[in-house]
Amino acid sequence: MASSQDAWYLSLLGLAENFRTSSPPNIKLCIQCLQAVFNFKPPPRVEARTHLQLGNILLTHTKNIDLARTHLEQAWLLSQVINAFDDVKFEAASVLAELYEQQAQSSLSKPILRKAIELSQHSVYWHCRLIFQLAQIHASERDYELASSLLGVGVDYAHISNASYTRVLFLLSRGMLLLIDKKFQEVHPLLNQAGHLVDGWQGSQYQKEYLKVFFLVLQVCHYLMAGQVKSVKPCLKQLQQSIQTIMQPTWPSDESVSGPNVGDMFIWMPKEHLYVLVYLVTVMHSMQAGYMDKAQKYTDKALMQIEKLKIVDNRPILSVFQLMLLEHIIMCRLVMGNKSLALSEISQACGLCQQQPRLLLTHRPQLHTLLGLYAMSMNCMEAAEAQFTAALRTSQERELWTFANLNLAIVYLRAKREQEFAALLERINPESLPSHSHSLRAAAYYVQGLQSFFQARYNEAKRYLRETLKMANAEDLNRLTSCSLVLLGHIFLSLGNSRESMNMVTPAMQLASKIPDVHVQLWASAILKDLYRMCGDPVRENEAFQMHCNFSQMLLKDHFQASQMAEHNLIHWTEGNFPMLVGNPPSTSDTLL
Repeated sequence: MASSQDAWYLSLLGLAENFRTSSPPNIKLCIQCLQAVFNFKPPPRVEARTHLQLGNILLTHTKNIDLARTHLEQAWLLSQVINAFDDVKFEAASVLAELYEQQAQSSLSKPILRKAIELSQHSVYWHCRLIFQLAQIHASERDYELASSLLGVGVDYAHISNASYTRVLFLLSRGMLLLIDKKFQEVHPLLNQAGHLVDGWQGSQYQKEYLKVFFLVLQVCHYLMAGQVKSVKPCLKQLQQSIQTIMQPTWPSDESVSGPNVGDMFIWMPKEHLYVLVYLVTVMHSMQAGYMDKAQKYTDKALMQIEKLKIVDNRPILSVFQLMLLEHIIMCRLVMGNKSLALSEISQACGLCQQQPRLLLTHRPQLHTLLGLYAMSMNCMEAAEAQFTAALRTSQERELWTFANLNLAIVYLRAKREQEFAALLERINPESLPSHSHSLRAAAYYVQGLQSFFQARYNEAKRYLRETLKMANAEDLNRLTSCSLVLLGHIFLSLGNSRESMNMVTPAMQLASKIPDVHVQLWASAILKDLYRMCGDPVRENEAFQMHCNFSQMLLKDHFQASQMAEHNLIHWTEGNFPMLVGNPPSTSDTLL
């Protein structure tokens, strides 16, 4: 039977739990009961556990973060020296490290996690969880090498501990980091190893399907990062089929998927988040391949899904997905000639970054790049140059540098600034391009062709453009194909070869209509008008003229509309905080819904 002292604190703990779980919960009384426990000088185990409970409740239900932090620090301090007290000891370390991390004090969280990892080697679940957590902190600080080696330790530990499922999760997480770090040579063998383990999986069918989705997401991202739009199709199709399987009503909860083994109680991401992620990679593929309508359709679906999920549990990852979807759809809008829509979506993206400063830190270069593309489409060449320069200044991404430099080169070509273009030439030379991307290399040949065209070096231009066409056709890069064909058509027209010109411009127009790329259609209709006049075909000449007028009117109307929007001033933002916009745009959720 419990002593009278034990009875006191046991009653208080029971009462606190009763207040916490009542409907509605009475958090104030729950906290008061837990605090009262300390008046009875409880044993160290009870004291440590009570500090942990108080820390968790204060974090979840109140804004008193400092008091929560004090209780968690006490829980961690007291529990370290108590044997066989894993649940309290390691939960206190994990929650406290997470809190420090949220307060941007990772210098405090890392030593706690390292100590907890050292103490938890006998506890498979906590050891793996703490390794994942520490690796995540190093990854967020871009210390990919250290994060990757920690995950490598996790792979070996899970293998020794017979946690086969977690072993594959560690392997795939490591592959993801190597992809982010662009270590493509190291990614290949690792993905192959993970692929074999997934294919030969003997355990639960649910675990197999879940690991397969993670593996296929990495495969798809690998191809997309390499600009291999056609090669990715089989993987993407498999991924879409797998996610349909996981999203079926008969599929068990995420907790059931992780299985009975205590070392396997992990998931990479909840299935609802995986669903959004598959939409996101599908949008990325559609945009790269030049299927703008498809990209638009999937973006709408994904954004609606994100809004639903945010109502239930607004996790930071959802805002990252939302921002990446906006970044891709903005590029699609600009191709389709919807500048005003693109601008309001740029404003939404800025709004998201304003709400979460950490997002601005990671996505600032992309925002400058998008504003540069928008400014280019509005013929604001000085602003475009300033934005691309800001993107180059704030980014450490090799692919983004290449993309910004290629667009900067087009700005210089259009403004006839040959000196600046020459200074840039080495950085966009397709033969020595510091990029693994097939599509960026093909685009670099196109820019070379454009320069030769502007200098009336037509044979050289044709050579570069044929190289672009060869590369674009190999990977179904429809937009590059249509741009190259129309430019070749223009070159043949300049050379007076109307038949060859027609052979180029006709398929360019068909492809541009399919994308749809309004700027290529405008350009192609202008060439067709001249070609039909040269052929003495007034009916078709008039049709082409009418088409050209329609595209012109549409673009001019949209141009005027965009120029009148308060958000247009964002093109002048290159440093510091976002400018205050006149007439606040509607909140992101309003506009997206």
